[in-house]
Amino acid sequence: MTEARIRLGTRGSALALWQTAHVGALLRAADPALRIETVVIKTAGDKILDVPLARIGDRGLFVKEIEEALLDGRIDAAVHSLKDLPTSQPVGLLVGAVLARADARDCLVSTAHASLAALPAGAVVGTSSLRRRAQLQAHHPRLRFEDVRGNLQTRLAKLDAGQYDALVLAVAGLERLGLHERIRERLAPEVSLPAVGQGALAVECRADDRATLARLLPLTDGPTLAAVTAERALLAAMEGGCQVPIGAHATLAGERLTLTAMVGSLDGSTLLQVRVEGATSEAASLGLEAARALHDQGAAAVLDEVRRAEGA
Repeated sequence: MTEARIRLGTRGSALALWQTAHVGALLRAADPALRIETVVIKTAGDKILDVPLARIGDRGLFVKEIEEALLDGRIDAAVHSLKDLPTSQPVGLLVGAVLARADARDCLVSTAHASLAALPAGAVVGTSSLRRRAQLQAHHPRLRFEDVRGNLQTRLAKLDAGQYDALVLAVAGLERLGLHERIRERLAPEVSLPAVGQGALAVECRADDRATLARLLPLTDGPTLAAVTAERALLAAMEGGCQVPIGAHATLAGERLTLTAMVGSLDGSTLLQVRVEGATSEAASLGLEAARALHDQGAAAVLDEVRRAEGA
């Protein structure tokens, strides 16, 4: 009898490996005899570290090489941070599971300051996200925002070495690696609306691989799926990748879903925001409704200006 196994493709950072181990543990819980193999794949986003993310101009920056490995059969499934996964998959691939979401918020990390408000004028805040920069520049124009690249440990090392006064990072990544104590302030969505899909994990596989699909489907969390469906529908309609200043966060109360979304200019001078509500069964339609509302406010012109400024 052939031993059952599944090869999980992943990036090689500590966080990516934690996420893959988490998925593997869930699969093993359902089938203790299943053999899990982890296959590390380096993506363009891992290789190009001297250019701001927004200027590389590839929506699949952290997934393209992993998806190629899926398509040519080197791996059976791929574990992604959902916020890194484009809203459409290559022909032959699909999202087989969306796991329960962790804390979706952004947070402040600093060695000397307890909050954004406590940072002195001119303090340097590191972030590679145009979304974070646009929102925080609006709320805290006295601060300086500079690009920071590298994995989570690399960014923290740069902070500890004094290159930045603070960093803005995702809560979920820090908590998954047991770095809760580095969090100084969890930022309310009113201050920094999260990225689409932030805090959620997705597992991608081949559409014709029924055996793998059957293993993955039970891992999906229904409420998370509804929330990120609305968020990703918005992003797709806005024709945005993860490197444009678009934020969205959907929350559920029973069978009702509330989606808040924003588009901002790089200098924070323009912040467009909408909120829509509806049934969870209409998640995708709510995303489209929010996108239309943002377009009615002039979002297309704001995003065009951002793309020109960033050379995207």
